[in-house]
Amino acid sequence: MTTGIADTTGRRSRTSGRDGRQRARADHAIPAPPYITRAIPTYELLSEEGLLRVEHFADRILAEIGFEIRGDAVAHQLFVKAGARLDGERLYFPPGMIRAIIQASSPRQFTQYARNPARNVIIGGGNTVFSPAYGSPFVSDMDRGRRYGSMEDFENFVKLTYATPWLHHSGGTVCEPVDVPVNKRHMHMVYAHMRWSDKAFMGSVTTAPRAAESIEMCRLLFGAAFVDRNCVILGNVNVNSPLVLDGEASRVIRTYAAANQAAVCVPFILGGAMGPVTTAAGLAQCFAEAMVCVALTQLERPGSPAILGNFLSSMSLKSGAPTFGTPEPALAYFAIGQLARRLGVPLRCGGNLCASKIPDAQGATESANSMWPAVLCGANFILHAAGWMEGALTMNYEKFVLDAEQCGLFHTLAKGMPLDDNALGFDAFEEVGPGKHFLGSAHTMRNYETAFFDAELSDSNSFEQWSEEGSLDSVQRANKKWKKLLAEYVPPPIDAGADEALRAYVAAKCAAVPDAWH
Repeated sequence: MTTGIADTTGRRSRTSGRDGRQRARADHAIPAPPYITRAIPTYELLSEEGLLRVEHFADRILAEIGFEIRGDAVAHQLFVKAGARLDGERLYFPPGMIRAIIQASSPRQFTQYARNPARNVIIGGGNTVFSPAYGSPFVSDMDRGRRYGSMEDFENFVKLTYATPWLHHSGGTVCEPVDVPVNKRHMHMVYAHMRWSDKAFMGSVTTAPRAAESIEMCRLLFGAAFVDRNCVILGNVNVNSPLVLDGEASRVIRTYAAANQAAVCVPFILGGAMGPVTTAAGLAQCFAEAMVCVALTQLERPGSPAILGNFLSSMSLKSGAPTFGTPEPALAYFAIGQLARRLGVPLRCGGNLCASKIPDAQGATESANSMWPAVLCGANFILHAAGWMEGALTMNYEKFVLDAEQCGLFHTLAKGMPLDDNALGFDAFEEVGPGKHFLGSAHTMRNYETAFFDAELSDSNSFEQWSEEGSLDSVQRANKKWKKLLAEYVPPPIDAGADEALRAYVAAKCAAVPDAWH
């Protein structure tokens, strides 16, 4: 192992004391928890009167405007049997009907089991789970720029997520591997999550058969009986807002629910395009759409886990481009958190979202302004917690590790402020007294490794030391960080029999059909 780092000109510099301290702390690192258990309160934006008004308006949308499920007669029959009225493909729901279906059987929280039991996550209640960004067709880094994602990139991000203690969940389509045929890539992606990580993961949602194949792979890994009793995979399904659910999407939701796996039901609303420009109207629409999807899971299989999702974004009314980090979606997050808790279902929100094309000040500001409301509103599953850039078009390597470090800060924040004897530190005052410093006190020595979160990618050294060490900015430090994580990556062990069965399943399925690229 080298004792120095090369700067951008190629010269070697001495290792800073800060680097040495970080390595020493790493040798005594306290393992990060498998998920966050919050000790801080949620932010309550709306009064009881306000919550009732939004709930009533969501009911009114569903009763008077209706909600279309296109091309899924089974879903129509399930809702009609439960009391809805069907006109063509549009369903009308009596006020309170959808809420009653959900509250009768949908779990308030559930465990998603991971290959490594130490990585199991509890989704719901006072818990928060961070998952990387999802769905980008492009990837980028400071060395090779912006390009289409590949299977190598996909596996890299799975490995980076596994190596990052602050991300609890392996995610799903962390980037789109366009070098693999469309009709086969879902199996390669699910296998990559299973093999190169032992954290919980997501499956395919592009078609119901691909969702079913994702679940079948889980049966090979966990055992069919275990999968039938427990949640081991999530499927993130978007509504075709406004007020439409495509038949393929509804069949995917039912496929996951029928197998007792969790559908994440997510309206994607850009205010002014897929919903009204006013925040309250978009909130009510989002809540109504997501409730219908969660209710569908319960009609398919009562008691199956589900997550009520939302993706509310503002947009530039001059250009039509989505905007992120603006105050209106933040207000909606606070409100949807309250509505989900009253409904009694886990909540999914977005995370470090931005429209920036590079990991710059715009990207950092917009991401922070998006992530803080998601955490403070009490979101239980935060997708897009790391790597998102360019309005979801690009997954960026440097931003991934920068965002992941920010997730680490939220671990500390969520713990709240301890008030035990050690935290209040009276023995430190006794030892030091007035007019002296606490640096060498027993209390400081006892707590110095854990007292403050040490942001590795920030530089708090003097200007002179920073200059001597190469004058690196945060993106350059992040570039070194992700490369180091990949270079030091060691895959988690996997049962040889299960791995062989998974490989054989994917090979047989892929061999049975010709490649399709559209």
